[in-house]
Amino acid sequence: MAALLGVSVDSVRRLADSGRLTTVRTSGGQRVVDGRQLARFMAASPEPKPETTVGRSARNHFPGIVTRVIKDRVAAQVEMQAGPHRLVALITREAADELGLAPGVRAVGVVKATNVIIELPGR
Repeated sequence: MAALLGVSVDSVRRLADSGRLTTVRTSGGQRVVDGRQLARFMAASPEPKPETTVGRSARNHFPGIVTRVIKDRVAAQVEMQAGPHRLVALITREAADELGLAPGVRAVGVVKATNVIIELPGR
């Protein structure tokens, strides 16, 4: 979850301890956050000022979480939060349905040139 938020594990612990991020404990004592609640938290978080980047390829993979899906008969607009980055992809409805994209689903945004492609992470 820390990687999805773009922060350290200690930062996630502090967010939970301060009550800004709601968690529940498993029987083993691990903290768990509901995917939909995490999506709402990420969507409501202010975007940090962009950093100047030198030497990064435009073909990047952004692991994140789906925050919104709007579908019509043919197309789907998929919004996701990947750390501090908000990505929006326009894909076919069929692809969105096949991938099971919905708020709270973990996904990877792949950026190449002007296209954003949504992938599911390996299990």
